[in-house]
Amino acid sequence: MTLFRILFLLLFFSSCYAQKEVLLLHQSKINDLPLDPVYPRLIEEKDGVTQWKEQFQYLDSIDIYEIIYKSDDLRIKGFMVKPKQSGNYPCVIYNRGGNREFGALGVRQAALLMGSVAKAGYVVIASQYRGNGGSEGQEEFGGSDVNDVLILTDVLAEVENADTSRIGMYGWSRGGMMTYIALTKTDKIKTAIVGGAKSDLTIIDRPNMETNVYAELMPNYTENKMEELKKRSAIFWVDQFPKDVPILLLHGNADWRVKSTNSLRLALAFEEHRIPYRLKIFEGADHGISEFRAEVNQDVINWLDKYLKGDAPLPNMEFHGR
Repeated sequence: MTLFRILFLLLFFSSCYAQKEVLLLHQSKINDLPLDPVYPRLIEEKDGVTQWKEQFQYLDSIDIYEIIYKSDDLRIKGFMVKPKQSGNYPCVIYNRGGNREFGALGVRQAALLMGSVAKAGYVVIASQYRGNGGSEGQEEFGGSDVNDVLILTDVLAEVENADTSRIGMYGWSRGGMMTYIALTKTDKIKTAIVGGAKSDLTIIDRPNMETNVYAELMPNYTENKMEELKKRSAIFWVDQFPKDVPILLLHGNADWRVKSTNSLRLALAFEEHRIPYRLKIFEGADHGISEFRAEVNQDVINWLDKYLKGDAPLPNMEFHGR
């Protein structure tokens, strides 16, 4: 090979490397948890010393970051929580519920909700979604804002200590809808957990959701109502779900916001298409399954440990046995 060709190849590959787009634009560690209104509920005085209550002592073992990342040329804000101890940790993309500023993430949610997963040895990352929490763009409630979730698998590749060969997804309520859609658009997710999520938006049992959320946020809603709703309703495209991603479905059967029949019907559809799943319905539980929160938190960690840390084999969905 001539010297000219060698120089050309070196310049070519150097140029390609230099042009690699950086997605994680900013990350800043949060050190002001004591300023949050929830702080007094997390601490106690013992022998004249202020310390975390026993169940919150893990807060000393995690770091919380506010992040800004790039999605479709928009600057999107979010949070990241990871263990302080060095290591190579599997990752979890957490998808928040709500819309606009209702359900938006703050330091409290990052510390308590995301932190409860990070303390078990995970890098947890979450988006505010476009148009929310200071992010650029316009929210579409399951439209182009799903890209803000999908791109996080690439953002994690720029995070120190993040093992991107082991990524799970965890979404609640609207975040569950985002999770369902995301699973049909990427092959980078190994397992998923969904809580209190609607699987059929065409059944409108809360009229204010249609007038105040769907009609205001979904593009072309007036002209293409059913089309837009079905795009966001997993029950209509179950055949598009991957069969190598085990899904844990959690729901309270006293949930007035999202009826548990959403998870029940989806589980039956998963059954028909032989998609690996586990369904757990909590008796008398509300939208956040607050009556069984400790159990839910343990279920979440057990599921992630099994399919991300433990690298358990996929369930055998063929009919079998004696």
